Amino acid sequence: MTIRLGRTPPAPAPSSPPALDVHSLTVAYVSAGRRLVALRGASLALRPGEILGLVGPNGSGKTTLLRAVSGAVRPVSGTVRLLGDDVSRLAQREIALRAAVVPQEPALPPAFAALDCVLMGRTPHLRLLQGEGAADFRAARDAMLATGTWDLAGRPAGELSGGERQRLVIARALAQQTPVLLLDEPTAHLDIGHQASVLGLMRTLCRREAKAVLAVIHDLTLAAQFCDRLVLLCAGEVIAHGPPAAVLRADLLARVYGTAVAVFPHPQTGRPVVAPGGAEG
Repeated sequence: MTIRLGRTPPAPAPSSPPALDVHSLTVAYVSAGRRLVALRGASLALRPGEILGLVGPNGSGKTTLLRAVSGAVRPVSGTVRLLGDDVSRLAQREIALRAAVVPQEPALPPAFAALDCVLMGRTPHLRLLQGEGAADFRAARDAMLATGTWDLAGRPAGELSGGERQRLVIARALAQQTPVLLLDEPTAHLDIGHQASVLGLMRTLCRREAKAVLAVIHDLTLAAQFCDRLVLLCAGEVIAHGPPAAVLRADLLARVYGTAVAVFPHPQTGRPVVAPGGAEG
């Protein structure tokens, strides 16, 4: 698919009810006998038709937040509501019907054909021992066409490149046909063209199908161009949230990342471009 980098259509009105509501979330782990707080009092709301980007340094709690939202880890305190219901009270299958996850380090069975890997996204829709039907194959094919992976359908996953596997995992999440998408570095291993295609596809799904997308994105410039709002995390706490221009400020980023940066408007979109500040010499 071809993506033109232009001005993003308007985000949904703030009055629309959130698809995801995280309130005062605290998550802690025990490691080597020590209690480590990975997330402390984090709150955010994600509405249908919106892309919300999670940004921040390594170890700031971004992946932990996604894992708490998907029910993979239990918080110490706080609540996560997915389509209005507390995630802690939902069965895993019910969560999977509401939110699809693209993990940071996806595992695909190397001997499985690419199409079979994508069909795994249909599992929550099937009863025990039920095989895939025509609707499941249509959903998988549509997802693979959207991500440019349909030509890989018959190839074993173990023979694919890192970028091809990444797009395949995104196709698997799309085949799940959930109203919420949780993406942990969805553009990892992708070249700049596929990065723009994937995030452009997410934006299209948001606007046309009212999907709600929560995405961890390391590239701040990429996040600014495609996300409606950003949440900046540091040491497990929300430091700033709002439109990209309000969050990606040079002074704030220098404090959070510990290095000088330059922030200037993109010549086409006017959205922030972030670059290392550099050094004279």
